[in-house]
Amino acid sequence: MVGPLPPLAVGFFGLGTGYYIYGGTEFFRFPKDGGTALNHSLGQWGIWMPGFLQFLTGTYLWLGLTVFKAFQSSPVTYMAALAFTAYGVHWFALGINKYIGGDSRVDGYMAIAFLWISIIGATVFGYAKDYPVMVLFILLALVYISDIPASLLQSPSWTRVKGFWHLITGTWLMYLTFAAALNFGLGFTLPL
Repeated sequence: MVGPLPPLAVGFFGLGTGYYIYGGTEFFRFPKDGGTALNHSLGQWGIWMPGFLQFLTGTYLWLGLTVFKAFQSSPVTYMAALAFTAYGVHWFALGINKYIGGDSRVDGYMAIAFLWISIIGATVFGYAKDYPVMVLFILLALVYISDIPASLLQSPSWTRVKGFWHLITGTWLMYLTFAAALNFGLGFTLPL
């Protein structure tokens, strides 16, 4: 009998896609800043892929934990629900801000809060010996450490560093997507 299947691959894939899109433009500096059209494209991708898919995953996990009592056997699901929901709403804000051409300097202050949630996630998953997800939260912490000066100082060098961490983390997220899909869909036992 198969137990409840959390939609982890959906959240991992959404964030990974967003990290490739944002990371690619930040690290490779391509396409060149085209102004409104580029901001609109980045904003829409940010809202729908990492924003909506993570929020959907987080909401599903919260409902499974609280209303349907489906994921009670996995206490780290609480941290996963917290992270997917918070990161999803965070991407809604980032995407909308990018779409309307808002001031991204305030993202540096946001990054401080998300650095904290990344540290908490690394601690929880490390303590639970779920090392692949612990690595994800360490990579997320590196994204936010670089986002603080990239945003507050509007530094092209730090933005490129942030883009590098976006691309590395996006690749790790694609592995986690692969592992979750094969583990839940085909019964594989890949580290997840």
